[in-house]
Amino acid sequence: MMMNLIQSLKNKHSLYTVVNSKLKQTLKPTYALTTKQYLSSDIKTKKKKKSSLYTRTGDKGSSSLYNGERRPKTDVVFEVLGNQDELCTILGIARHYCEESSNGLGDVLADIQSRLFDLGAAVATPMQTSSDEKVRFTTFPQVFTKQLEQEIDSLDSQLPPIDTFCIPSGGLSSVHLNHARTVCRRAERSVVPLVLAEQVDSEVGKYLNRLSDFLFAAARTAAHREGKIETLWRKANLEEL
Repeated sequence: MMMNLIQSLKNKHSLYTVVNSKLKQTLKPTYALTTKQYLSSDIKTKKKKKSSLYTRTGDKGSSSLYNGERRPKTDVVFEVLGNQDELCTILGIARHYCEESSNGLGDVLADIQSRLFDLGAAVATPMQTSSDEKVRFTTFPQVFTKQLEQEIDSLDSQLPPIDTFCIPSGGLSSVHLNHARTVCRRAERSVVPLVLAEQVDSEVGKYLNRLSDFLFAAARTAAHREGKIETLWRKANLEEL
């Protein structure tokens, strides 16, 4: 009985050996093909492409202007560009609320955001150190300032007159437009040294000056078109204290 069991095991082992050998012969080509595909695949042999969003060139605290000149990031030029960038972002928030309420100001705000990019190009191309070609390409035309003045005249003519200060109020569109107005004032103040040094054309400062006035008119317009109440400043009555 033991001999029969041993012989049975031998037979089964022989059968296993034959089957296993057949399987290896069958699977070997497939395995080799899979390996070849893997070795030639992007995962094994190809390096991922670096994003163009970062360059590493500013890691030492300097950055490049449009004319190729490198300056420290603490330079007033980058302060001005940062203020304009912040202003453009806040205008995006204000435009969202204006479009959500359908107050009719969305399109003009989108156009102004594009003009701020044009303004940034002019600031990033100092007139004294840039080629004539680059200065001409980034010149900020006077017509944009004129357009703002026309927008101000149009909006202001439709608003009830006030004889005191208007406190930022009147709904989300209005208060965000007033927020943009205060950042615009800062952007204007920061560009003055560059204008006085003749690095930036004076039209840049003029546009920012008109833009803050436009944003005041736009904030009041948003409140009135949306049926919101403006809060006006009142001088404190000391006798009531």
